[in-house]
Amino acid sequence: MQLLLMSSMVCVYIQVEAVGDEDAVADTITVTVNVLDVNNNAPRFNQEVYTAVIRERRKPDVPFVQVSATDKDDPTTPNARLRYSLVSQVPNNNNIFLFQIDPETGEISTTEEGEEMLKAKPGIQFSRGEERSIDSLERKFDDYCPGQKIPYEQNPFFSCVATQEMKRRNLDPVEDPDYILFVRVQDLDGATATGLSATAKVYIIVQPNLWVNPGPLTIEENLKGDYPRVVAKVQSNDPDAGYSLVQKERELRFPFQIKENGEILLTEELDREQKDMYILVVFAKDSNDIEVDPPMEIQVLVKDVNDNEPVCENEETEMEIQENEPFGSEVGQLVAHDIDQPGTINSLLTYTIVSEGPSSSQSSFSIDQSNGRIQALRLLQRKEQNIYNLDIKVSDSELSTICKVIIKVIGVNNEEPEFEKNYYGNHSLAEDAEVGSTVLTIKATDTDEPDTGSSYIMFDISKGNDGDVFTVETDGKGVGYVVVAKPLDFESRSTFDLQIDARNTEPLRKGVEYTSKSTATLTVNVNDVDEAPEFMMDSMDVVVPENFTKGSVLLKINAKDPEGSEISFKLDGDDKGWLEINPATGEIKTKTKMDRETLETFDVTVTAFEKNNPDRSSERAVHVRLLDVNDNVPKLTKNNDFICMQNIKPLIIEANDGDADPFSAPFDFAFTKKSPNWKLTKRDDSSAQLQLTKKPLKEGTYSLQITVKDRAGMGIPNLFEVKICNCTAFGYCYTPPHGKSFKPPMGLTIGILVGVLGFCAIVFIIVVKRSSRNKNDNQPEDGERKPMM
Repeated sequence: MQLLLMSSMVCVYIQVEAVGDEDAVADTITVTVNVLDVNNNAPRFNQEVYTAVIRERRKPDVPFVQVSATDKDDPTTPNARLRYSLVSQVPNNNNIFLFQIDPETGEISTTEEGEEMLKAKPGIQFSRGEERSIDSLERKFDDYCPGQKIPYEQNPFFSCVATQEMKRRNLDPVEDPDYILFVRVQDLDGATATGLSATAKVYIIVQPNLWVNPGPLTIEENLKGDYPRVVAKVQSNDPDAGYSLVQKERELRFPFQIKENGEILLTEELDREQKDMYILVVFAKDSNDIEVDPPMEIQVLVKDVNDNEPVCENEETEMEIQENEPFGSEVGQLVAHDIDQPGTINSLLTYTIVSEGPSSSQSSFSIDQSNGRIQALRLLQRKEQNIYNLDIKVSDSELSTICKVIIKVIGVNNEEPEFEKNYYGNHSLAEDAEVGSTVLTIKATDTDEPDTGSSYIMFDISKGNDGDVFTVETDGKGVGYVVVAKPLDFESRSTFDLQIDARNTEPLRKGVEYTSKSTATLTVNVNDVDEAPEFMMDSMDVVVPENFTKGSVLLKINAKDPEGSEISFKLDGDDKGWLEINPATGEIKTKTKMDRETLETFDVTVTAFEKNNPDRSSERAVHVRLLDVNDNVPKLTKNNDFICMQNIKPLIIEANDGDADPFSAPFDFAFTKKSPNWKLTKRDDSSAQLQLTKKPLKEGTYSLQITVKDRAGMGIPNLFEVKICNCTAFGYCYTPPHGKSFKPPMGLTIGILVGVLGFCAIVFIIVVKRSSRNKNDNQPEDGERKPMM
């Protein structure tokens, strides 16, 4: 039998074989034994004691410490599935839990009650820069308890304060905790009574949260006294923090400052009517300009005071009332304003009539004290008094002003307007008469009281004015001018029979009606003129692709002559000669191929004219915009460059494309045929880097085929030549003084060398033979020697 143990210790494999007379009588078999986990290990906390320091008013559900435990049982089974719970809290006098624990993660946070009820031990607060010594504590003690004559070391109260202050500074959660939490962890997910458990303690100290918003602050406007003055104070939890103050609205006027000790100062009087609220943002930062507390927004409300008197809307308010109006008839309403805070007693207005002229024993008017509505108290007769002057006092709670009101009593409208004549005859106008032209002048009179609504005359065209072609202008004094309000069109309508009514702005007295006396008629005849042709199209803009087929119709001009004359068309302004127009039909066609890269937009002028009278013409501009098509391929901006053998550097190659997006950049660069000696890398949308991968052995010129494709994938190979050369000190290719030297081929060089050597051998043999012959021959008589080669 062979025993195999798995590393997980959950399975055991046993191999069994049968043996008889020391020989195996059967094959070996494997027996698998599964070891099942039982809950025989209690969970254990990683620490027996946890400590934490928190501040007052900590937000609920924000963890400040986490407990953690482990269980040696099988982690895949409930035996190791742990759940945390809070057993008790000490102290807990009111039986209110100020803390809570996440049952799955063990994270501990405050409850909503904890946010409100957690309090730190009282202590002495120090501002920035204050020394935290026993001497400083003695000075603060003298400020709080002046007149103490007992020495500090014998004063039990001071000793108590000093002891508590030292304990507060030297926080030790284990020695002197504010709260102790007993936390339990239980396996089996805490669901059964048979689960095993463990307990840990959490010692908690509560520190004071000094970073408390003092707002909202209420400051009275126009507050008198010395400035700057302290209106609030903030205290950071970091005693060494520095403070800064800004205005949230970022306006120019900011009458607040903050001192080094956190005191917020108001630097000048406030005016609620200019600004009724400020939002101050206070920052607390350490010496490294890092925030030690979250920014604090303090709201400052400006309290209204009654510093603005009521204001009349008009210096004098004029009102009218007809005579014999019944008691209580409304005359009008006086309007006044107060810019103090709305909805308060400072802006609540009351109205009172303080004088009425001319004075009489009986008042003629009353006013509603709350809204300024004026009513008549008796029947008014114009012949008795036609104008009344009222002084009305408008008051808020403290201030007041006088508003003047003039009331005119007007006569009853018992007379209708009458025209000087009821028929104004026939009038002729050319159809091209300008808008605003006067057709004729009409007059009417009214015998009611002048300069009142009863005698003010308005004119209205009540019949025959189809399309509102005419209107009557008047100043209200009985004179009217019939004018052309819209363009005339003989072809649409040649005759207008107009009826004009004269009316008052005030209604007629009951029982009086308008009659034929207040109505006049006239006839307007429109004379035909030879008008220029008219275009029947609202828009003449054309957008076409630049490869628009030659001879295709770009646009058909629709125009007609008002008199029905035959018209013709012509086209001007086509500098490129791309377009032509059919004179008879108005069809604009392409005459040649258009090119957006040459001209993207252009305007041409179409003229429509009468065939028999070309002077009668109209012009319209046709705006043409060409859309790009991919009819250009990317090309290299240069086709050659050089590389210095002494300083091999990559070359930058660039390309451009006459097309626009999306038929242009970004470009793709690639070798048409791969080269082992060169590397091509894209640099940006329109350029690439060409790099020599091997060091060259000699000078020479290399021809490379580089294909550049645009965004749409269109491109062709571009020839790019690279010259590799020796360079001067200034980085330019070196050229020999007499041009490039000739270097013959190797075979030719060897042939020349052999020929030269052969020639030298022949010359040498001839010289030797002649020298030998000269020795045997007699010398010449004159002693001359023959030259020897």
